[in-house]
Amino acid sequence: MSHYNTVFSQLLKLIPRHEFETLANQHHSGRSFRKASRWSQFVTMTMAQIAGRISLRDIVENISAQAHRLYHLGSAKLSRSNLSRINEGKPFALYEALFGKLLQRCQAIAPQHSFRFKNPLYSLDASTIDLCLSLFPWANFRQTKGAIKLHVGLNHAGYLPDFVTITDGKDHDVTVGRTLSFPKGSIVAIDKGYTDYLVSAIDCKWSLFCDSNQDQCKIPSD
Repeated sequence: MSHYNTVFSQLLKLIPRHEFETLANQHHSGRSFRKASRWSQFVTMTMAQIAGRISLRDIVENISAQAHRLYHLGSAKLSRSNLSRINEGKPFALYEALFGKLLQRCQAIAPQHSFRFKNPLYSLDASTIDLCLSLFPWANFRQTKGAIKLHVGLNHAGYLPDFVTITDGKDHDVTVGRTLSFPKGSIVAIDKGYTDYLVSAIDCKWSLFCDSNQDQCKIPSD
């Protein structure tokens, strides 16, 4: 029977299997697997993310519909109990390390920004992500609402994140902004949430700050 590579298979080729297995061994805890594996978990959860699955049952049923393709992906079909157990009990540090590997690879080939100036260019912003308070009671944001806040410093050289952190939804943008450090001479685009941040940033001798809400730039002196 002839075999055709799917788009999903081509996507997974961006992650060398031997590198993944090395990281999986480094970040393994507890008993060894019998049939399941971290690679099967990764394949299953990646497919779930791309397909927009919304529950454990939904994820397993979706991957089961493509069970005949799993062999060519080097993956095995996981039951709901297996997938739930791996997600809950195995270290998330594997995926943190995998992200670091992929980010380093992207940074090595990332193009510079296309503007005429040569200064490093960054965009600094934060987004509030709503969460169900009954499912995430630790994410208390308002009386009936849960949330976390995602803070990102985006490097326009390749549009890759240089700074990413997640905080409580009540944390102000400027609170996290004060902890960041950019190379001297950088241009940083911000919004009014970081207005007070300009004073702190000038002390760090950054060169140019563009406030998108005030149509002006502030240039500190050395």
